Amino acid sequence: MGQTMSLKLYNTLTRAKDDFVPIDPARVRMYVCGPTVYDYAHIGNARPVIVFDLLYRLLRHVYGAAQVKYVRNITDVDDKINDRAARDFPDLPLNEAILRVTEKTAAQFHADVAALGCLPPSVEPRATDHIEEMRVIIERLVAAGFAYVAEDHVLFSPAAMNAAGGALPRYGALANRSLDEMIAGARVDVAPYKKDPTDFVLWKPSKAGEPGWPSPSGIKGLGRPGWHIECSAMSWAHLGEVFDIHGGGIDLVFPHHENEIAQSTCAFGHTVMANVWMHNGFLQVEGEKMSKSLGNFITINQLLATDAFGGRAWNGQVLRLAMLGTHYRSPIDWTVRKLEEVKTSLDNFMHAISDVGPSQPSPALVEALSDDLNTPKAIAELFRQYRELDLAGLRAGLELMGFDVAAWSAAKAIDPALEDQIVGLIEARLAARQAKNWPESDRLRDALAALGVAIKDNKDGTTSWEMKS
Repeated sequence: MGQTMSLKLYNTLTRAKDDFVPIDPARVRMYVCGPTVYDYAHIGNARPVIVFDLLYRLLRHVYGAAQVKYVRNITDVDDKINDRAARDFPDLPLNEAILRVTEKTAAQFHADVAALGCLPPSVEPRATDHIEEMRVIIERLVAAGFAYVAEDHVLFSPAAMNAAGGALPRYGALANRSLDEMIAGARVDVAPYKKDPTDFVLWKPSKAGEPGWPSPSGIKGLGRPGWHIECSAMSWAHLGEVFDIHGGGIDLVFPHHENEIAQSTCAFGHTVMANVWMHNGFLQVEGEKMSKSLGNFITINQLLATDAFGGRAWNGQVLRLAMLGTHYRSPIDWTVRKLEEVKTSLDNFMHAISDVGPSQPSPALVEALSDDLNTPKAIAELFRQYRELDLAGLRAGLELMGFDVAAWSAAKAIDPALEDQIVGLIEARLAARQAKNWPESDRLRDALAALGVAIKDNKDGTTSWEMKS
């Protein structure tokens, strides 16, 4: 499909919502920071995955599926991975233990985000497959005077970058802070070999038994990359020196994205690394910041597979609609009440369109999404279509936004024999309640719950039921 309307995106770099103009409309390119694979992804991690999946779908709708390339990396070399591997597999050599952790965690991440309705990216590079690109960038930075070697480390110098001037951007422009402000506002790793507190690691020596590769810049022995250089290398390898969109959570603006820009622009001599920088807002749970100490740290997998939040397992499409109900740049409060409301709405939508064939999404819905992913406005359009029985448009809009009507219907399908069993248990429970045989009523309620049935006792004495989603 050709572009039919203006797509506007808010650019963190310019602090403005501008018309999106790709470098090449036949080759739209987007990079999004992916997971570090050492543990289950939490619900805050799900937000950028869902947000940028929606943008990916919109770009494919506007420019054509074959014209959009979406790269989301996997970080598989990191201190947290090493620590988890040593903890979980103490009897294995560390490198073998690391492989076990990263493979298992990546597989779980893929299963979880697929349940949220997210398409696989076009390419999903792993950091360990791009060590050579990292070495090339580091060598360039050292040769140009933007990085230096000290005690078997290679460090990048923001001060050298800013002193160079010229066409290079100012270090701190993305975060809109000066070097002094960044020193004051960040936990800076203090090391005696640093020339300046803001200098950050591009490469560091590996300890015995840790993953290691031949080091760049004449350093003897094995080493491993710093976190920031990984994304510069992977985006360069798959999207080129300059590309269209770079996305991630707002927590990555500084230092990660700031450092990516510094590395890439200084290595390749461009004014930008990506033309548009997009960041989603923070997520809190029931009005509080999510943390393990508060006991409200929730993984995607827990929401999908357990009753840890709200006493039920949630369908991934419910989680997706709940996430999109808030504009991506705004903070979101993750609550049980919101999920329950969204589930009711999605049930109504899906029931209404179960027998409707494919169509095209309405111009109003596409226009809303094209206005910096205005999902609240797009969802309001879905409700309008539901009220006015524009069911073909409703289905097309839901599908554009990543909702799978067939999967929802399949999940709701009940075997006739199972339905007869459920109805029989509910009738027996009603009889027990009428006889005030509360132990038997409770036993039958538990039997229904074991079958995955949620029941609701109504004021008129009837009982309604549904399969848990």
